[in-house]
Amino acid sequence: MNSNGKNSAFAKLQEYDRRSANFAPGGKGGEGSADEWSGVTFGLGAARLACNIDRIAEILPCPQSTPVPGAKNWIVGLANVRGELLTVIDLGRFLTGVRTPITASSRVLAASLNRAPIGLLIDEVYGQRHFLDSEATAAELPEDSPLREVVSKQHQLGSETWHELDLDRLFNSAEFLNGSAH
Repeated sequence: MNSNGKNSAFAKLQEYDRRSANFAPGGKGGEGSADEWSGVTFGLGAARLACNIDRIAEILPCPQSTPVPGAKNWIVGLANVRGELLTVIDLGRFLTGVRTPITASSRVLAASLNRAPIGLLIDEVYGQRHFLDSEATAAELPEDSPLREVVSKQHQLGSETWHELDLDRLFNSAEFLNGSAH
């Protein structure tokens, strides 16, 4: 290859680098719509939920945790994740009172509450899906569903219905903020 070929290939790589640095999903020049967002989809009991991927710092296998004396039964404990203490919450037990069984599929969704790391124990992560806010509808949940407190919207993707978990509503609920058993 001559020097002109090398220069043009290098220029092409520089152009790709510049374009990727300026790319914003849903923004101008992006392929997605402005109301498109990506969600982590997961199971919690029989429920199929989605949470905005921007709110999830990482998805972990269930880490070993140390119980916290005097805490509510839905607080699994504290886990050391790369030198940082993560409070692990059994989301199913918090919402329904039924303990989430820990299996090979169980995962912890790591997020943060006022800069404090919080891990939500869930049954299984299904993957990532893309949603449009403009296509969301009001959540259709039974009157007695414990999800009513933390879900207000749902998204239909083909034959699948995904309820959108609102972490702000969850993290700001008085019960969630009061983890003391006393």
